[in-house]
Amino acid sequence: MGAQLRVYKRRIQAVTATKKITKAMEMIAASRIVKAQRKVSASMPYAAELTRAVTAVATGSTTNHPLTTEAEAPARAAVLLITSDRGLAGGYSANALKAAERLRERLAAEGKEVDAYIVGRKGVAYYGFRERKVAESWTGFTDSPEYSDAKRVAAPLIEAIQKDTAEGGVDELHIVFTEFVSMMTQNAVDDRMLPLSLDKAAQESTAKGEILPLFDFEPSAEDVLDALLPRYVESRIYNALLQAAASEHAARRRAMKSATDNAGDLIKSLSRLANAARQAEITQEISEIVGGAGALSDASAGSDK
Repeated sequence: MGAQLRVYKRRIQAVTATKKITKAMEMIAASRIVKAQRKVSASMPYAAELTRAVTAVATGSTTNHPLTTEAEAPARAAVLLITSDRGLAGGYSANALKAAERLRERLAAEGKEVDAYIVGRKGVAYYGFRERKVAESWTGFTDSPEYSDAKRVAAPLIEAIQKDTAEGGVDELHIVFTEFVSMMTQNAVDDRMLPLSLDKAAQESTAKGEILPLFDFEPSAEDVLDALLPRYVESRIYNALLQAAASEHAARRRAMKSATDNAGDLIKSLSRLANAARQAEITQEISEIVGGAGALSDASAGSDK
């Protein structure tokens, strides 16, 4: 019994130490969510106005540009997948990977080759384990991205969309990330960044009661679109990175809270088992004392006779 009690005590100590770690990680993640939410909110107006400006230029001109012009027979697409660098975030990265797999299958069914661009160690490890080719990958900033990180990610994608497919370029640019809806809800989504869907952008502006302005373009609409292309891609990627970071922190906080609660329940269960073992040990000792006392009493009675 003594050995069993020691086992329970060691397990309680181990689970208690784990509970302290998960509680600390939960509090850290909760504190980072607020900062990440502020960054997401701050990036929204710039991204919305930039999309509005691009839509206005494209609808007000007849120029053909990779930012707005659909290829006649698109044969190649680039997919940017945003995952996390670290684990302990529940199904955060797994959900993004599943969304990327669904997009990959859909594009393949349309007869398009897919070039993968990966952000985050989890995505890189997933593709590496399956020996899939990755065009570019970036790690080390998923939990706190900066605009400079978005520019680094956007550079090869902009270069690819501007090239001819015969030279290794792509006709479409898609992004898969986790959209931050609320503290309890984060959805893995895929979105086509380029070519920009002008009908969709115009419908969104109309739904908000906005009227697209009319512009005169100097030196030309094509030059304006050339200048806006990198800004548009960078802002979309930056916003996606920020939403993904907020979603990662929210998922980690939820996972760590669940782990902390489970550790507390396990400690209670182990404490009950330890108490039962201690009680059984005390009962056995009392039984042995009573039995020994009875044996001594019987021996003394026999010697008196």
